[in-house]
Amino acid sequence: MSEKSARIAIARIGAAHGIRGEVRIKPYGDDPLALADYGPLSTKDGSKSFEIISLRPQKSVVIARLKGVNDRNAAEALNGVELFVARDALPEPEEEDEFYHSDLIGLAAVDTDGVDLGTIVTVPNFGAGDLLEIAPKGGRSFYVPFTREFVPEVDIAEGRVVVALPEGYLSESDEDKA
Repeated sequence: MSEKSARIAIARIGAAHGIRGEVRIKPYGDDPLALADYGPLSTKDGSKSFEIISLRPQKSVVIARLKGVNDRNAAEALNGVELFVARDALPEPEEEDEFYHSDLIGLAAVDTDGVDLGTIVTVPNFGAGDLLEIAPKGGRSFYVPFTREFVPEVDIAEGRVVVALPEGYLSESDEDKA
């Protein structure tokens, strides 16, 4: 299970915007303007810190002015930098069935009978909703939709999720074996 003191990726800096040092930022959360609420953001290792001076939405990104970034060259140098915040700086999820991806990664996945299926390694979303990628102790990892039907129980405190797999979900077809 993730520790509360872990650093969480919340956005990625993109291309420069204009000539005065503004940058495009792609936020990972639901509220793009919340980036300004967390105080200084940093790189994963914490070696660089970025203070947001101003922020405004623009389509699927936000345009930000960062303290100390005053021209296009400085802004271009930040392209691709991922921004992190301490996990304990984030608010607790408001809904019972809301979770931070980082809180799910590393949890044990068990079936409805308590049999170990593996460990959650990522929570990707390829456009049709969140998935849990589960890596068993041996063999290939597999995906399950992160829905109540497939994942009826998430217990962060116990460090596990219960996964209800339909009959034959993990079996390989004859076509896969060929």
